[in-house]
Amino acid sequence: MSLSVYVLILSILFIILVAVVKERWKGVIALLALLFNTGISSYVAVDALRGKLFEEIFYGGYIFGEIPVRVDALSAWFILLTNFTTLTAILYGRSYLKHYKNQSSNLFIHFASYILVHFSMIGIYCVQNMLAFLCVWELMAISSFLLVIFEHNKIDILRAGINYLIQSHIGIVFLTLGFIWVSSYMGSYDFNAIAQYSASVAPAVSFILFMCFFIAFAIKAGFVPFHTWLPYAHPAAPAHISGMMSGIIIKLGIFGILRMILLIKGNYLAFGYVILVISIITGVYGVMLAIVQHNVKKLLAYHSVENIGIIGIGIGIGCIGLGLNNPYLSFAGFAGALLHTLNHSLFKSLLFYSAGTVYQATHTMNIEHLGGLIKKMPQTTILFLIAALAICGLPPFNGFISEFLIYSGLFNGINANGLSLTMMMLFSIFGLVLIGGLAMLCFTKAFGIIFLGTERHPYHTPIHEAEFSKLFPKYLVASMIIFIGIVPQLFIGVITRPLLLFTGEKSIHMEGVEFVSMFQTMSIVVGGFILLVGLIYLVRRLVVSKTVSIAPTWGCGYPSTSPKLQYTANSFVRSYRKLVKPLLMMNKKETEMKGVFPNEVHIATHPYDKLEAILIDVPIKHLKRFMGRFRFLQNGSPQFYILYGVVFIFIAIAIPFLIDLANYLVALIKQI
Repeated sequence: MSLSVYVLILSILFIILVAVVKERWKGVIALLALLFNTGISSYVAVDALRGKLFEEIFYGGYIFGEIPVRVDALSAWFILLTNFTTLTAILYGRSYLKHYKNQSSNLFIHFASYILVHFSMIGIYCVQNMLAFLCVWELMAISSFLLVIFEHNKIDILRAGINYLIQSHIGIVFLTLGFIWVSSYMGSYDFNAIAQYSASVAPAVSFILFMCFFIAFAIKAGFVPFHTWLPYAHPAAPAHISGMMSGIIIKLGIFGILRMILLIKGNYLAFGYVILVISIITGVYGVMLAIVQHNVKKLLAYHSVENIGIIGIGIGIGCIGLGLNNPYLSFAGFAGALLHTLNHSLFKSLLFYSAGTVYQATHTMNIEHLGGLIKKMPQTTILFLIAALAICGLPPFNGFISEFLIYSGLFNGINANGLSLTMMMLFSIFGLVLIGGLAMLCFTKAFGIIFLGTERHPYHTPIHEAEFSKLFPKYLVASMIIFIGIVPQLFIGVITRPLLLFTGEKSIHMEGVEFVSMFQTMSIVVGGFILLVGLIYLVRRLVVSKTVSIAPTWGCGYPSTSPKLQYTANSFVRSYRKLVKPLLMMNKKETEMKGVFPNEVHIATHPYDKLEAILIDVPIKHLKRFMGRFRFLQNGSPQFYILYGVVFIFIAIAIPFLIDLANYLVALIKQI
């Protein structure tokens, strides 16, 4: 029995166990299943990163035929980052779901879907048969949909889940078209047929094939304009599922794009330019919308769009490096993209876990209703701050390392030959700088409004720090964030094997040594800075008196403090909002002032995605209007419904005769 079949059978057994055990044991069984699958897949992945390719072929019956399962270095990298985030998510999720008591059926579906989504993601990284790939992709889409709609009794959550499922299947349509295209010419469902077909056709044809696959995977990844499902699915899902979706599920799209770059032989320069332009637009547009959000999880969802744009910038300049035969450019681009894929899975999952802790403590995700949590939840505050600094690309955290790699490639590209390339690199640098600056503005607002100051609305329940079972997985993620920032050369060494697939041995040997040397210097500097800060803190503790005096803070002449004296989330970014008003949609609602002594005036702004309004809302509106013209068919009369059935049967019987008649007439015309 092959290893893949063995894992599949045991996963099914674990799902059956989840169904039969009591409610309090369901999470434990799911955790054991994850540990089992993670252990096996990680063992195979580590071997692949050492250069030992895993490959097995098992017979999938008459329909599938031989199904090759291959784990190369690229698959191994994504398997390892998927396993880490999946484990931290279920560790956090078991504690998070304790607040949903007496939901045994929901918990069964949830934990069973969790096992399935992990199994299907590993399958996507390993399976290289087109039909089998579509099956595991569909399994991933359905199981993740079930995870999103955990609270399916709420209409908004159900609507968000259906939106996610529909857009996922639009991506599956493009995947199916690409696979049918290749298999119809090559007569094979093996992924190697894609490489053979692309090598045998003109570059323009291979470019169209690549774009077909790119659109399919871009929908899953959340590139603009295929991003509209993210801001609904992420807030609807439980916090640990939001962290997993943002951290690893959308990375399936990144994996698919990278896999197609390896398989499709074509004009890499054209691939790079297209990916780079789309990625810059994605990054800038995502962070622009994130700044004006009032819902914490929706704000984080748009930052997922932003960071997918940053990863795409790395992939784009890597492809341009391949097209120009520039080893430094390709190494920096692909290394930055692969490392940022890991980094984003870490700090974004930590942000969603922290947001979930805040939600369960305060029962709101509205930033305008929060404030002052640093005094009540100090550990959650520090963990959120670490993740916020990392996502802004500030040292000594992991986000700085991957963005530094991408910046390095962009600045190197300026020196390459060609005015068009130089202008593109300058445009990309400007876009990446803009993304970083706006991200800092956004998280300054988010952290300041949520955790600093005083509460803007009274909390209805006492606020306490989360229990250890929620904090432990967050500390694991935070440790990795700091560790990558301090010892980046270790992870540059780990991604050497995946980079070999793209750039070749020579590039790794020459450029990799230079990067490792550079990061070693950075690590020493950052480590010294941390030691200096720790030393200053220690001296302060020893020298400063431990006597603490408590007194009221001077109120600047005001007799009493009021939450109204603080910035709101809306007023904090008012200048920015006015500056980018032509690019955004802001629906404003306010009550009118009436009388000499008017009542309280309420003003609320509701941001909306302009691209969603243009690309989705307007077409759906016209479709509804068109379909509305046929409402007369559904008139409630049984006689008409019987008539419809008779007409349908008549048409079904008549079509074959009409086809035969047409063939007869064609043959008769040819004889004449």
